[in-house]
Amino acid sequence: MDFILSLPIVSYFLAPAITSWSTSLNLLFFYMTWSTLVLSHGALKIQLIGLFAIRLVLWLAPSLLFLAFDTLLPSVAASLKAGGASSLPSTRNNGTQLLRTFALAVFNLALSAALDAAATTFSCYAFGSPVFKTSTTLPLPWQLVKHLALLLAGRELLTYYIHRGVLHASSPNRAAKWHAQYAHARKTPLFSLRLFADHPVPCLLHRFVPLYLPAVALRPHLLVYFLYVALCTGEETLAMSGYSTVPGIIMGGIARRTAAHYASGGVGNYGAWGILDWAHGTTRGQDVMEDMKDEAEKHAVKERGENAASNGLSAVKEGMNGLKKGGRGRPRKTKTEKEDS
Repeated sequence: MDFILSLPIVSYFLAPAITSWSTSLNLLFFYMTWSTLVLSHGALKIQLIGLFAIRLVLWLAPSLLFLAFDTLLPSVAASLKAGGASSLPSTRNNGTQLLRTFALAVFNLALSAALDAAATTFSCYAFGSPVFKTSTTLPLPWQLVKHLALLLAGRELLTYYIHRGVLHASSPNRAAKWHAQYAHARKTPLFSLRLFADHPVPCLLHRFVPLYLPAVALRPHLLVYFLYVALCTGEETLAMSGYSTVPGIIMGGIARRTAAHYASGGVGNYGAWGILDWAHGTTRGQDVMEDMKDEAEKHAVKERGENAASNGLSAVKEGMNGLKKGGRGRPRKTKTEKEDS
């Protein structure tokens, strides 16, 4: 736990919450923590423990929290689920099934971590450097944004074509059969613990390969890779939660399309974000463009309301100022005028 808290990506977000330091001091603290970590630990250890911390904070903890919420407050949770009360996981009769789901998900995560470690070890011995750049030099903001955009685009491409062409191929193959037996065997309610609960081979093809291959091809800074994995893990956790109301501009649509994919037994909605589903016409339900249009209309309505309120307040202020000026500019009656009137 001490090592996890010493990770700079955790310290950077905790520092503003527990202190009143300025941004420059936070960046200095971040740089010093990262430099100390790199100089005192090996690249493989930093990578594995960092990925473990990300999965723990952004998948396991929220998944257990969502499961507790669905179990303790079912009436409230049902109003947030895409399928209503039928989408709530049952813990009374399926406790053993939940334990198996959890154990399978943890096993698949351990397997992906072992492959990650093997690739990093091979790279160190074969090329003299780890897969990802682990140096005290921090990535520049523009480089970080550019690398994130490339990594996310590569993940979207691989996720869509592997998911559609291999795991849901028209011609049967072993990976597709295993995926159907484990991920789509029963129309069980969708919840976040099922994110990695699949046969190991389809799970690696669906969750690990699209995430890891773009990073291996680009070889970004390790901090960029951490941020990339954190974004994808948080997105996948919310998408598999089964909730139709989740934060984010298009996250609600992603969650609804994921729920529709599993409810239909794997028909449509093969991509991560739905962009390639829209391009290929494989969207089931509302597509990503309709989600963005709805969000734009919501923001436009909000802006129009704010403008109307601002204009109304301005009109009231101008009217009050006019009354004040009118009252000041009116000549007062003299004593004689008052007696005559």
